[in-house]
Amino acid sequence: MSNKGLILWFTGLSGSGKSTLASYLTPILMERGAKVEVLDGDEVRTNLSKGLGFSKEDRDTNIRRIGYVANLLARNGVCSITAAISPYANVRDEIRGWAENFVEVYVECPLEVLEERDTKGLYRKARAGEIKNFTGISDPYEAPLNAEVVVSTHDSSIEESAQVVLDYLAGAGLIDG
Repeated sequence: MSNKGLILWFTGLSGSGKSTLASYLTPILMERGAKVEVLDGDEVRTNLSKGLGFSKEDRDTNIRRIGYVANLLARNGVCSITAAISPYANVRDEIRGWAENFVEVYVECPLEVLEERDTKGLYRKARAGEIKNFTGISDPYEAPLNAEVVVSTHDSSIEESAQVVLDYLAGAGLIDG
């Protein structure tokens, strides 16, 4: 694998498959010789952003923290994979501006499908008003307009989605084909 560090930034609504896809790709990239670190949104919020709420300002702060760590890793030759909703385009674009190799992956899935899946019951609780500021229901999600990669997890398998990402990375010269 190329020793270029990069930020592989997965964005999408809750339950779209960001963390699943990141976890699936990690060993594949490692087998190809990459140093990989996954920065999962839930884990970072617990360990690096404890105490932040879900206001726009707090969400932006959380995403900037993830981006800062991801960029430090990427500058040191690591493939830094983030799996965070990151609902606001301007903050994602800000982080893109920090990094030499930033690849935005939009993990797209229609809200109706996510509400049907709702493995954690979060959408049901958000619709019932039990969860405030829930992205996609009572808070906005700004889908990327120009993501380098778009995967549609409602009609593609994890293997197919991962292959789309790998094909892009190889085509961009960020990993060996």
